[in-house]
Amino acid sequence: MEAAVLFAIIVAVLILVLLLLYLSVRVVQQYEKMVVFRLGKTSEALVRSPGLRFLIPIIDRPVKVDVREQFIEVPSQTTITKDNAPINVDFLIYWRISDPLKSVVNVANFSGALQGVATTTLRAVIGDILLDEVLSRREQINEVLRVKLDEVTERWGGKVTTVEIREITPPRDVQDAMNRQLSAERTRRAVITESEGKRQSEINIAEGSKQAAILEAEGTRQAQILNAEGFSQALERIYAAASGIDQKTMLLQYLEALKALGASPSTTVVIPTEFTRFLEPLARTLGAGLASGAEAGVSTIGPAGGAA
Repeated sequence: MEAAVLFAIIVAVLILVLLLLYLSVRVVQQYEKMVVFRLGKTSEALVRSPGLRFLIPIIDRPVKVDVREQFIEVPSQTTITKDNAPINVDFLIYWRISDPLKSVVNVANFSGALQGVATTTLRAVIGDILLDEVLSRREQINEVLRVKLDEVTERWGGKVTTVEIREITPPRDVQDAMNRQLSAERTRRAVITESEGKRQSEINIAEGSKQAAILEAEGTRQAQILNAEGFSQALERIYAAASGIDQKTMLLQYLEALKALGASPSTTVVIPTEFTRFLEPLARTLGAGLASGAEAGVSTIGPAGGAA
């Protein structure tokens, strides 16, 4: 009987020890922080880091906090822009716990509170922006939402890292107007591209014609230069050949020229002065011949028909 009682006591002690170990030993994961409430109170000193941690049974109550980055999906919200256009917006919020103590003490449900604040903040931000700016300034709206949400969640020990708007759906009539505007813009770009291509083609043709005219003029100029050079060389050769001809040869050439002039029907003959200089030796030669004939006794008939 006594042995049975002793065995029961030992079993009870073991169970109590195991229960105390279960209540006093906690393993904190690498991505967690543990906030310990001691008799209902806590402080920064009672925030435990990852590892094997021991608690005072019954007195300490642990609360683990996940410090990894998480996200919440805000469902589509209907908001009114500054120019009274209703649009539907849905977005994602990426956040993490930066202060585990505040996230446990200052707010009961951080993700739910964040989603509620995000909805009201979205309406406030979109209400200050025109529809065209909402559609074209998405990155700026993301940054404004992130800053405003981060300011609110700071007191809850959270940090909003990124806000991403996934879709903005304007009204049907606005979508139709945007489609018409896009079509008109594409038509305008096509016309501009076509006209630019035509203009460039005309410029290329004109440039080619100009280059052809320049090359043709350059070729004509080179031909004229070559012709002039050839003519100059011919004159030089003629002059060199003429400088070696004596006066008698030149006189014969002039006589041949006079013979040709006499055979022509022209009534006016221009005799160069050089020809008269060439005739002077001929006149002197003829004069000397006449004088020698008189001395040899050649008789001449006088005016009365008698002998001189």
